[in-house]
Amino acid sequence: MIQGRPGEPGDTPGYPFSAIVGQDQLRLALILCAISPAIGGVLVRGEKGTAKSTIVRALARLLPAPLAGTEQHRAPLVELPIGATEDRVVGSIDLERVLRDSEHAFRPGLLARAHDGVLYVDEVNLLHDHLVDVLLDAAAMGRVHVERDGFSHAYPSRFVLVGTMNPEEGELRPQLLDRFGLAVDVAASRDLDIRTAVVMRRLDYERDPQAFADAYAPADAQLADRIREARDAVAAVRLPEREIRRIAAICARLDVDGMRADLVIARAATAHAAWRGGSTVTEDDIRIAAELALPHRRRRDPFDETGMSEDELDEAITEARSAVGDEDEPGTSSSDDQGPDASGANGDDGPTGDGGPNDDGPDDDGPGDDGPEDDGPGGGGEPQPEPPQGPSGKARERTAGAPGPGFTAPRFELPGRGSGAAGRRSRSVSPRGRIVRAGPYTGSGMHAPATIRAAAAEVPRRGGLAIRLEDMRGAAREDREGNLVIFVVDASGSMAARDRLSAVTGAVRSLLRDAYQRRDKVAVITLRGTSADIVLPPTGSTDVAARRLRDLRTGGRTPLAEGLVEARGLIQRERRRDPDRRALVVLLTDGRATAGPEPVARARTAARGMARDGIASITIDCEHGMVSLGLAAELAHHLRGGYVRLNQLSASTVSGVVRAARGPGAAAA
Repeated sequence: MIQGRPGEPGDTPGYPFSAIVGQDQLRLALILCAISPAIGGVLVRGEKGTAKSTIVRALARLLPAPLAGTEQHRAPLVELPIGATEDRVVGSIDLERVLRDSEHAFRPGLLARAHDGVLYVDEVNLLHDHLVDVLLDAAAMGRVHVERDGFSHAYPSRFVLVGTMNPEEGELRPQLLDRFGLAVDVAASRDLDIRTAVVMRRLDYERDPQAFADAYAPADAQLADRIREARDAVAAVRLPEREIRRIAAICARLDVDGMRADLVIARAATAHAAWRGGSTVTEDDIRIAAELALPHRRRRDPFDETGMSEDELDEAITEARSAVGDEDEPGTSSSDDQGPDASGANGDDGPTGDGGPNDDGPDDDGPGDDGPEDDGPGGGGEPQPEPPQGPSGKARERTAGAPGPGFTAPRFELPGRGSGAAGRRSRSVSPRGRIVRAGPYTGSGMHAPATIRAAAAEVPRRGGLAIRLEDMRGAAREDREGNLVIFVVDASGSMAARDRLSAVTGAVRSLLRDAYQRRDKVAVITLRGTSADIVLPPTGSTDVAARRLRDLRTGGRTPLAEGLVEARGLIQRERRRDPDRRALVVLLTDGRATAGPEPVARARTAARGMARDGIASITIDCEHGMVSLGLAAELAHHLRGGYVRLNQLSASTVSGVVRAARGPGAAAA
C-alpha cells in the first residue's frame, strides 16, 4: 500500500525525523541509502518498540517528490504486504484494458510505484525468498525487467529499500543477508534519561501532532536540503585507487565472501563523503561504511553470530594502512576537508537535542538427579557399561559436549499438500505461490493469459473478443510451506555412556541448519530420568535452539513414552494457535525405553496414538554396537513414519527426500 502524504488536508502529521531520539546508526544508514540507492537498501534487525517503522516513515517525508510539477508533494512510501504475489510486486498484464480495448497492455506493480521513494517491507524475514530476491535485484539495478505471459516490459524502479525484522521470529538466510547493502541492529536503551526523553517526546506528539511537527519542521527542512545537495554532489565525489585498495584490504583481512561487500563499502563511503560535504573519500568515510556493511556479512552459517567488534575493525584498518603504504595518522588518509557533521545523521537535533532510541507508540511494528541407567525388562541386548558414578552412587549428570562433525541432513518432507506459512520444506496449496500452469477454473485464481487466449481463439466465430464462462481458466499455483519440526532427543545415561551423544547433537545441529534454510519453526524435547522436558518451546530462531543444545544435560533412564506424549500434547496446543502449520516429529533414540512400569509397552502405545492423530514423524536410529536389537525401527513402524539410521546422516553423500509417510510399511529403511 502507499501511505498518505503528511501535510495534505485531513492528514495527521507524521512523527518528524529530527525528533527521533538516538538511533544514530540507523538514521545514518537510511540517509546514505537515500543519497545513493545503489547501495542496496538497509536491513533493520531488532525488537519491537525501537522506532523502526517511525524512522522509515519519517525518512520518506524528507525525500523530494519524484517529478517536479506533479500533484505529489512527497516521495512515495510503499509498504509491501507479506502476502503479496509476484504479479502484485513486479506487475502483470492489464486485464481491464485487454478486455475493454483489445490492447496488449502492462499494469505496473508496487516496484513501479516506489520509484524515487521508499519501499518498506516489515517482517522481511517472513517474506517469500523469491520475492526478497526480486526486491534486492531491483534495488541494486534501479530497473525491473518483466518477461512473462507472452510480453516483455521494463521500467525504472529506483528506491530506498528498507526491511525490518525481529530475529526471534526467524532469520534470513546468509545469502539474502548478503544482498542487503547495509544492516543495523537496534535495541531500546537501558539509560534512564534516554528512556524518559523517548516517552516525553512521544506523549508531546500524541497530545498535539501538528504543533509537535511544526516545532521540528525547520530541522527536518534542513535535513531534506542536505540530502538533496548530497544526492546532487555524490556523482562528483572522487574515490582514489588507494582508497579502493584500502577497502579491498579490509574485506580480505576480515575474510568476507564475494565482492559485494567491497562494492557496497565503496558506494556507502562515497555517499558519506557527499553527506559531510567532502569531495574525496577518506579513511574515515570507509570506516563508517564498513561498520554498516560488514557485520551481517560475517555470518556464513545459521549458528554464526552476526556482528563485528570495534577491535576487529581496528585491526583490519591498521593492516590495510600497511597494505596501501599509508603513513598518515588514522583518519587523515586524504587532505580533503571533512566538512560539517562528518558522521551525524540529524544535523540540528531539534528543540531538545536529546539522544537515544525512540518508542514507536501505537503505530509501531511494533522469551534432579536421576537413578542409574538400566535397560530393564524389554531393554535386552548388549552388556551395558556402567554410567559415571558420583559420590552418592547415583548417575552423574554431564553436558552433552561438542557436536560431532560431518553430518549432512537429507530433506525431510511431509506427505500430501498443506496450507501453512510460507517456507521451503513441504508442498502446499497457496494463492501466493508461483503459477505453474493453467487448469480448470474453480471460482478463484483466474489464469488471465490462458483465459484471453481461449477467448481469442473464438473471435472468428463470435465476431469479436468476448470472454464467456467456458473460456475461463484457473491458475494452478505451486508453493512450499514451513513446518513445525519437534526434535525429541534421547539424553539418557545409556546414550552418554556409549559416547554417542556427541554424534546425536551433531546430527541435530545438521537438522537444525536444514530447518533454518527451510523456514521452519523448531522445538526441542529431551528425554532423561523420569520425565520429558521441553527445553525449547516452538520458535523461528534456530540459533537459540543450537544454544540450548550446547547446554543439554544428560544422564538417567530413558522415558521414551513420556517424550512421545509430550510431543503429541505440544502439537495439539500449537494446532490451536496455528491450525495450518503442519508438524513433523524427529525422534533421535536407540529405542531402549527404561523409565517407569512396562516402559516398552507404554512407548508402543504412545507411538500408535501419535499415528492415529496423523502426526508425521522420522525416527533416527542411534543404536550402535555389535548386536542390533532393532527397537528404534520397531518404534518407527508403530509411528507409521520414516526411518533413518544415524550413520546414514554422517555419509558424505546424502541425497534425496525422506518422506514422513504414514501407512503400512512406511518405516522401511
